[in-house]
Amino acid sequence: MKRRTLPALLLPFTLLLAACGGTSAAGTSRNTDGSGAITLNVGDQKGGYEAILRASGELDDLDYRIAWSTFTSGPPLLEAVNAGAVDVGGVGNTPPVFAAGADSKIVVVGATHGSSAGEVIVVPKDSPLKSPAQLKGRSIAVAQGSSAHYQLIASLKKAGLSVSDVELNYLQPADALAAFSRGKVDAWAIWDPYTSQILRSTKARVLTTGEGVVNGLGFQVASPSALGSKEKSQAIGDLLVRLERAQSWVFEHPEEWAKVWAKETGLPYEVALDAVKRSYGTRVPVAVDPAAIASEQAIADTFAELKLIPRHFSFEEYVDTRYNRDLPPSSTAPRSYGRASS
Repeated sequence: MKRRTLPALLLPFTLLLAACGGTSAAGTSRNTDGSGAITLNVGDQKGGYEAILRASGELDDLDYRIAWSTFTSGPPLLEAVNAGAVDVGGVGNTPPVFAAGADSKIVVVGATHGSSAGEVIVVPKDSPLKSPAQLKGRSIAVAQGSSAHYQLIASLKKAGLSVSDVELNYLQPADALAAFSRGKVDAWAIWDPYTSQILRSTKARVLTTGEGVVNGLGFQVASPSALGSKEKSQAIGDLLVRLERAQSWVFEHPEEWAKVWAKETGLPYEVALDAVKRSYGTRVPVAVDPAAIASEQAIADTFAELKLIPRHFSFEEYVDTRYNRDLPPSSTAPRSYGRASS
């Protein structure tokens, strides 16, 4: 679904945290290595869990093995969770809604909260548009079913508009960039690192961000079968703790992480650092609490009303809070490095 052959701006990487659909590049693994050690099958995205855990030293001294499977984005990762091919993986705020809406076998077991400054609607530098309210009657590119899709809907609603007031062009990022660059659309709803890329190109400016509009949540999602195994359930709990420590390392070492991330994804270092400071370095582990569940329920209800998912459902039925521990509430304000350069 994603063609990246056109523009140089969209470099050859497959990061896309919590966003649009695609095809997976998952491998297969056995459950043990012959020594009796349990193997946890972890779904990842390029420059994701494995990179951050390895860079922060959190893959040392494991008493279980990890078999990594790499996916282009959240939806195919959750398809693998549903099939039992992956035990646990991380996605953004929208893929679990679509998976649960399809009654997939998934369970949300962990959450992170961060800045939504990287979720933006951009317009060309010379555009006459100055506020979201002026989008009425305009054409907007967005990836259907992505976190950017919900951010666009919420931003329009805040401005007193609905999707019927604008012309939506459902385009994947490479095609959306081409349309945006050629003036075929008036605006583009995107997320980091696309935000940092296009702002670095000086071809666009931010019309509005997702701050105060979307929930800024991401989730770790597990398979029911893995949670039903004592050994795998314990390994998942340990992995979540290691990810918490790794995220703290990123916050304390943004430049070092940006170098690793740039190498992993093919992004220029400056773009990677912008995205880390604007979005990914702000994330903190939080509890999957009633506030987080209610916020996701609002997203689910919105997409169900728009008939983009097949049914209304209770998001709470797809949540397991066993790993909440003493984590801060999901409404915790994200950490900030200050304004990222652009």
